[in-house]
Amino acid sequence: MLLAFDVGNTNITIGVFDGDELKGNFRITTKLPRTSDEFGLLISDMIRQNNLEPSDVSDAIIASVVPNIMYSLTSGIIKYFGIQPIVVKSGIKTGLKIATTNPKELGADRIVDAVAAVKLYGGPIIVVDYGTATTFDLVSEDGTFLAGVTAPGIRTSADALFKDAAKLSEVEIRKPDTILAKDTVSSVQAALYYGGLGQTEYIIRKIKEESGYSDAKVVATGGLGKLLSEASKEIDIYNPHLTLYGVKYVYDRCKNEPRNK
Repeated sequence: MLLAFDVGNTNITIGVFDGDELKGNFRITTKLPRTSDEFGLLISDMIRQNNLEPSDVSDAIIASVVPNIMYSLTSGIIKYFGIQPIVVKSGIKTGLKIATTNPKELGADRIVDAVAAVKLYGGPIIVVDYGTATTFDLVSEDGTFLAGVTAPGIRTSADALFKDAAKLSEVEIRKPDTILAKDTVSSVQAALYYGGLGQTEYIIRKIKEESGYSDAKVVATGGLGKLLSEASKEIDIYNPHLTLYGVKYVYDRCKNEPRNK
């Protein structure tokens, strides 16, 4: 079995693949400091909780945008699974061409999202990932990453609001009954939900207009992707596991390449 890691700023999402089948997936918090032993034990326990056996894991690959946890994470994988994991980084074979000013700046998460989107749905395609940041990425029909837009994530914006506005308490991010709010909770929910939806639809339309790809498909992923994709006329597909599949597809391309010890 393969362990596929999507290391984001908020969560580490781990998928367990048996061939092409995603047998299980789970999340752990990124920001909590952990030793290699803590990573190894926690991941092993979560695999068992998914009715799988850690001893069946034969390989691992990591796509990370958080460099400062990589030493402990990779060390834990090596120590507890006996595996030198592949790390998605500059120079690795992904099958994705990157036509931006500085390709090395592109995050591993956006690379694997684009790889999965083109493989699963074809291009041209716009990938919207609702995470710590909300990203909008355009990939051409021949698998070239053409451009990307980066905005604060909806939850990130909410956290900043709750932190800096003393009289506001945290609220659930959901669609309110009406935008005509008559209380504080629904007024915040209306702004977060409809603001996120409006941003999504405008940016997608603008990307299509300026690129000329008016018929580009749009796929969404990420924590709040389902909520907004249900309401947006611009989003065609919601795939909650797009990033994990992208990590797996990159693994398929480079699994036989030499690895740094």
